Amino acid sequence: MCRWAAYRGEPLYLEELVTSPAHSLIEQSHCATRAKTATNGDGFGIAWYGDRDEPGRYRDILPAWSDCNLRSIARQIRSRLFLAHVRAATGGGTRRDNCHPFVHGRWAFMHNGQIGHFEHLRRPMENMLADDLYAARTGTTDSELLFLLALQFGLDRDPLGAVAEALGFVERLAEQLSLKVLVRFTAAFSNGEDLYAVRYASDRRAPTLYAAPMGPQGGYCLVSEPLNDDDNAWAEIPDGSAVIVGENGVDVRLFGAANAPVREPVVAAASSAKVASGLPVA
Repeated sequence: MCRWAAYRGEPLYLEELVTSPAHSLIEQSHCATRAKTATNGDGFGIAWYGDRDEPGRYRDILPAWSDCNLRSIARQIRSRLFLAHVRAATGGGTRRDNCHPFVHGRWAFMHNGQIGHFEHLRRPMENMLADDLYAARTGTTDSELLFLLALQFGLDRDPLGAVAEALGFVERLAEQLSLKVLVRFTAAFSNGEDLYAVRYASDRRAPTLYAAPMGPQGGYCLVSEPLNDDDNAWAEIPDGSAVIVGENGVDVRLFGAANAPVREPVVAAASSAKVASGLPVA
């Protein structure tokens, strides 16, 4: 499994998430506490939005804790919206093209999770892509392919609906091929305006997702696991939920794969933290 962090709000230096906190993303790259694997050393990446429509991006295959350039970049770059990821590979080789975030046009996407039996599903998933999106695929991961499928299903038009369509397509495809349906998906993605996150799993065992206010007034951070030990500051987002961080604050709503019943989310143990952090309770 992987670890990631994302922020939207008044401009912050990337180091506020990536290097400075007690349990920063770099710290999580070699000592994650709420993941199956404590070490996430198969590369890293950051994507940030500035004055242009498309995000800037920096990725490498080195472990995040050993790349001095990452610390320097994080200290100097200031952004109103950015995504950062450290990778623990479950499929796909350790190469730059497989490191998150993935970028296409104005969109940036990063993911923690897996698709069961991906080796059998990969080719029919790729066959669903239009030629331009198929040509845009440079890596070999299920994460990148899910991102491209979401673009195929209308990410520009309806971000959460497109992700629901992509996940539903994968689940139906597995059923048609008589494979066990297994999708675990906790992802963050952005078009440079709003920050979206989804926590969903077909077996209700989705990787973790937390949220907390951060930075100047109105800023919010979404993370795989908290950046410090102040449990009261972090709201756990329930499985079966989507989060939108936009101009008017944070919206948490129910989420399910398309053509699957929308289930009541698993009540998070930190539900009281929702109130403390100002997040609306789904």
